[in-house]
Amino acid sequence: MSSKNKPFRRAGFIFAPVIILSVLLLSAAVMWLWNAILPDLIHAERITYWKSVGLLILCRILFGSFRFGPPRNKPPFANRGLREKWMNMSEEERNQFKARLRERCR
Repeated sequence: MSSKNKPFRRAGFIFAPVIILSVLLLSAAVMWLWNAILPDLIHAERITYWKSVGLLILCRILFGSFRFGPPRNKPPFANRGLREKWMNMSEEERNQFKARLRERCR
């Protein structure tokens, strides 16, 4: 194995337990908050730890995703290549580009 892969391997040994511990703690927090607030507020049933794990996963599927990487809500022109291309366009080329984007978004 090359020495280039060793830092990533070490990071994996650290990263995996951190993810597992995070899921365990977040699930416990979801269960505690649910059981502390919702039964009295809306007469909801108390949930178990495993139901809170399922609820956490369901929320992640519905409202987030399981992909890793940069967030989707990056500022415009976060891609440097596109920014440079935009800066080198003439006013007429920019207007054409905007018109094509409007057509694609209809």
